[in-house]
Amino acid sequence: MTDVLARRIRVARGAEPADLVVRGGRVVDVLTQQVRSADVAIVGDRIAAVGDGLSGREVVEAAGRYVAPGFIDAHVHIESSMVAPGRFADAVLPHGTTTIVSDPHEIANVLGVAGIEWMLRASAGLDLSVLMMAPACVPASPLETSGARLLADDLIGLALRHPRVLGLAEMMNYPGVLAGDPVELAKLAAFAAAGLLVDGHAPGLAGTDVQGYLGAGVVSDHECLTADEAREKVANGMTVFLREATNARNLLDVLPAVTPANARRFAFCTDDRVPGELLDDGSIDALVRMAVGAGLDPLLAVTMATLNAAEHYGLRDRGAVAPGRRADLVVFDALDDIRPAVVVAGGAVVARDGVRVGGDAGAPDTLPPTMNVAWRDDLRLARAGDRVKAIGVIDDQLITTAEIAELRGSALCDVAAPDPDADLLRLSVVERHHATGNVGAGFVRGFGLRAGALASSVAHDSHNIVVAAADDGDALIAARAAAELGGGLVVAAGGEVRATVPLPLAGLMADRPPRAVADDLARAEDVARELGCRLGAPFMALSFLALPVIPSLKLTDQGLVDVDAFALTDVFV
Repeated sequence: MTDVLARRIRVARGAEPADLVVRGGRVVDVLTQQVRSADVAIVGDRIAAVGDGLSGREVVEAAGRYVAPGFIDAHVHIESSMVAPGRFADAVLPHGTTTIVSDPHEIANVLGVAGIEWMLRASAGLDLSVLMMAPACVPASPLETSGARLLADDLIGLALRHPRVLGLAEMMNYPGVLAGDPVELAKLAAFAAAGLLVDGHAPGLAGTDVQGYLGAGVVSDHECLTADEAREKVANGMTVFLREATNARNLLDVLPAVTPANARRFAFCTDDRVPGELLDDGSIDALVRMAVGAGLDPLLAVTMATLNAAEHYGLRDRGAVAPGRRADLVVFDALDDIRPAVVVAGGAVVARDGVRVGGDAGAPDTLPPTMNVAWRDDLRLARAGDRVKAIGVIDDQLITTAEIAELRGSALCDVAAPDPDADLLRLSVVERHHATGNVGAGFVRGFGLRAGALASSVAHDSHNIVVAAADDGDALIAARAAAELGGGLVVAAGGEVRATVPLPLAGLMADRPPRAVADDLARAEDVARELGCRLGAPFMALSFLALPVIPSLKLTDQGLVDVDAFALTDVFV
């Protein structure tokens, strides 16, 4: 180590050439909010010097292009990309994202600590810096059945054993925190005692509840739905992550809260993005382009995408183009339309013109099977009235509405059937971890499906099998097919399987190139649209209908959940 430090000093003082020089660029200096012409000299994985006339054994010619710090995704679930960590790196590095702060609570809800340890092994040594937060809510609530349960000792143990675990991830059970739930408070107290930060998750929280949540030690939120909500949270001391996910598009609604005076209190996150969107639209670069296109100053946008996220997590070794910082750099042509031409991560070129250089790191080992279902003969719902509470889907949002729907047909019928003509589909959640036989049954509106069924073993956050169906027979076919794949996404219609996306790693991911998974997903979505589905991302929308910590109405294997009351409720009115 001392030899490397000595070399870095000699290079900085001009006594010997660097390993790599990015020459002739315009450095985006997020520390001083200016752009200046300079070379960047790199030794190993660190920047040694930023200045004029620097030399190196290898040269990247910036030729007047901009050179910015590598982008940092402040909150992301790798599992939502449907590919293993090494494959995720293949998707995001060409877009300039060189560091992510991952919350592995998807796999934790399936496999517990063993799943998190697997994610740490699978991401070790990648040229993408994968940092993690210990999943706070496994399960997300007591109103569902997950594959594991993590308590304070489990979580703080992960953080103390693994340097890449930075703190406690999104504390989704904000009703429990505000009610003084001793289980949740024990987690917060353990991380406070260790001096580690706690990220939040509190859509719509306002007034004294915000102050109570902050008083419990939570310091961020990525669930803001409006600019006013973000302003209040920032004014009370929170860092707000502007999110633009595949099924939670909130950035433009929240962006007016950002001003030159408070911009240092904001960062960007993608949260959940499917592989095709990561590949074709991008990662944090896409959010920066969107914000700048909506009027945000480009220098502020780059600062939010780099330095702000780094400082929130105490990462003093990155987030700026400066001596001693990690050599994570993005080279691009236009400050108002950032499209990475060259990406450097850890001192090495990892992408050029959108094409990955090197990489192709597969998962280090396999995971045990995670489909343990006690099947019923059907997924039908016994009729107990003429009116039902239906979940109303809002396209591109995680929140739902609570609607009252009339069941058509004879009141004497003993089965409450789906009604595609009224856009009233059967929604079922089948427990898949402990063979309990639990099946939650309800109704959903907003898909537009005219026939068939969509099934998914990706169902936030407990990841049971969720099915939306215009036909009860196809619902069971789709659910069984998802289990037989070892997990995945399925479209069934007319009594047969029409499309699949196999996800055999915990029922969440595949160890395949992201483009291959993206193509499978696109085919499945095309078939869903042929059956009438009108949602932009139907499987992502389906996956969040089982998450009982985001208002207003959700369904778990235990039944229909009134999230506002944080309690189970009857399907029939």
